[in-house]
Amino acid sequence: MALCALALPSAVWAGDCVKTVRWYDDAPYAFKGVDGEVQGFSSDLIREALVRMGCTTRFVEMPWARALVELEAGRLDILPGALKTPERERFAYFSRPINRSPNVLFVSKAAAEKYRLKNLTDMVGTDFRLGAQIGVAYGPEYVALQSNPAFVERLVPITQRRSAWKMVEAGRLDGMIADEVTGLVELQQLGISQSVVKTKVIVSSESAMVALSRQSLTRGFVDALDRSLNGMLADGRYKQLWEHYMPCPAAAEGLGCR
Repeated sequence: MALCALALPSAVWAGDCVKTVRWYDDAPYAFKGVDGEVQGFSSDLIREALVRMGCTTRFVEMPWARALVELEAGRLDILPGALKTPERERFAYFSRPINRSPNVLFVSKAAAEKYRLKNLTDMVGTDFRLGAQIGVAYGPEYVALQSNPAFVERLVPITQRRSAWKMVEAGRLDGMIADEVTGLVELQQLGISQSVVKTKVIVSSESAMVALSRQSLTRGFVDALDRSLNGMLADGRYKQLWEHYMPCPAAAEGLGCR
């Protein structure tokens, strides 16, 4: 049956094709509009890609760490905006890249003056307090440093990034790692973009992808999603969505800011 599905057009997914997609307040990637509908770059991108496959979307709101658990168990089908890691590949398929926006270090103005950081390793041996979202993989350097107890001592677990920005402003945290676009947008929305600033420390520049549950979906479904996403890149729809939500024009190759 799976072999047949690979050979048929994507419309084969029509009928009972309703897929659960994780969302959480994370503008400009996902948020609720004034009409109460989930929207944003990632949300609209996945919803339209699924429509082109003959599928419909059921958005499920949940924090990142819980979403990973639900994806592994097969109770969540799709998790947009994930970085591929060996650990996650045990329970998830990954789509083609959908976004290239680096994870960068943001710090308070006071921390920027106190610490001269060139990379995350420079935090070792200091009293820097780094807010780290539970379950988030910020890139290879961050993952590698997880085995260094002196670095782990610098981490303060957080669940809500928006409230953590306020902790940075108040001096209860010295900094946080965040997607560059998300960080800049959230700081602007919170009115603290003058007191919490982006540094030149790029933690990772890997492209984000869509993670899909190995428990509930097939490789054939992932291939069909890739074809749908490629179609959106080719016909300009990806660029339209990007430039509607993002504070920068799309790059020439189609992914991320120019």
